[in-house]
Amino acid sequence: MVNNSHTPAQLSVEKRLQASRVEVLNDDGFRSDGRKQYELREIHIDFSLQGSADASVTFQHGLTQVLVSVLGPREAKMRSHTIHDRANINVEVNVAAFCTAERRKRSRGDKRMLELASTIKSTFEPVIQTHLYPRSQIDIFIQVIQQDGGLLPACLNGTTLVLAAAGIALFDFVCAITGGVHSTSPLLDLNTLEENDAPHITVAVMPRSGRVTLVTMETRLHVDLFEEIFRLAVDASNILHHEMKTALQRRTRSLVSTMGSGAKADHAKDLDMEE
Repeated sequence: MVNNSHTPAQLSVEKRLQASRVEVLNDDGFRSDGRKQYELREIHIDFSLQGSADASVTFQHGLTQVLVSVLGPREAKMRSHTIHDRANINVEVNVAAFCTAERRKRSRGDKRMLELASTIKSTFEPVIQTHLYPRSQIDIFIQVIQQDGGLLPACLNGTTLVLAAAGIALFDFVCAITGGVHSTSPLLDLNTLEENDAPHITVAVMPRSGRVTLVTMETRLHVDLFEEIFRLAVDASNILHHEMKTALQRRTRSLVSTMGSGAKADHAKDLDMEE
């Protein structure tokens, strides 16, 4: 007689094995989330101000969501952080405990978060016109609310938007995206399942100048495949640039409209007082 009963531990292993069998790319060319190979996830951008920040933006790319806030330029809290001929850039990344499968709180001293913050800082130091803000500090705070792949690009894109919204001078936008390969099929804008399964890179581009400011690769990738994925990622970054620029223009129009309405109301009050 065959015993078909399973212990809880065996069932747990079976569930994990079933999850690992989810197809990254099926025979019809569709990915696990229903997208085609080169299709990007939806982007949502919200400029609602948070707390005492000079500007803040919630940047959502697919299911990955980050809240980025900026304070400054302002006087550095510590004299050791003061640079006489330019601004000091400080970046801090914190991950909400509920946004990862590990369900554990990552502190500011978490190694991965420190590496992420360092990468963001080194990417933006040559992009921000720091020479215009000598002896000051610009603080960038990033809260990771939800993570489903493409975390670094979401942080970089959100940081670009929040700096522009705060009126901090930039030489150019920074637009970033991931690219990878499943078997021999290139993919753009990977989710977590795809990042875990496929070799991938992150590319950050300055669209107006065409300069590449960042390329990271955590896994080996054949040089021929790298060239194709790199080219696709650069093209996708230009699409992101259009989306980000449009969101900023929409915000600017909204602010101008609000200011115009306020000015009209003040003018009407002045006329009433004169009468």
